[in-house]
Amino acid sequence: MSELRANGLSVSYGDLVALHPLDLAVAPGRLVSVTGPSGAGKSTLLWALAGALTPTTGRVRLGETPVADRQQAAALGIVVVPQGNGLASSLTAAENVVVPLLALGVEAAAAHRRTAAALALVGLEESGNHLIEELSGGQQQRVALARALAARAVVLLADEPTSDLDAANRERAMAALRAEADRGAVVVVATHDAEAAAQTDAELHLDEGVATWRRPLA
Repeated sequence: MSELRANGLSVSYGDLVALHPLDLAVAPGRLVSVTGPSGAGKSTLLWALAGALTPTTGRVRLGETPVADRQQAAALGIVVVPQGNGLASSLTAAENVVVPLLALGVEAAAAHRRTAAALALVGLEESGNHLIEELSGGQQQRVALARALAARAVVLLADEPTSDLDAANRERAMAALRAEADRGAVVVVATHDAEAAAQTDAELHLDEGVATWRRPLA
């Protein structure tokens, strides 16, 4: 596993600065939250780290490898749980998890085992055969998290993964994210949820694109 680093990273759209220059280094095994109000730049930061946004200044590296674009980032093992979940409504919960694994070349039996284990981690072991459109918003959110867990990411970037969850399922989701960090992944979570943020190793707060550490990494 490798450290995720951003140096002088900023994102602007014309005269609008969505993310002011920042430096960030997150080692394997650490769980970091990014907090702040809506429009503060949390999603912008995650998508820039994921290679999906080209920074205006600065660069992102995983270990010594520059992160150039989303395709290359995915190949490096940078996995995103997007806001809105990004699930295929025509597929079942289990199919939404297993199909990406098969596309990555995971052998079918192993992909199905990993899918079952990931759905169980988020409390959806009985819902695998349900179509996405049959599930509640919170259940869909947990399917999206299961999909990321099954991928066994090097870096897991989760955008508001607990926003639709009740207290019990929030705890379940945060425990799963903690387990990913314990496995050796870099885990970064953008969240409005103060209780979720309190369970992370460090909290980076964004306000109008300006980053300050509320709890720095040790």
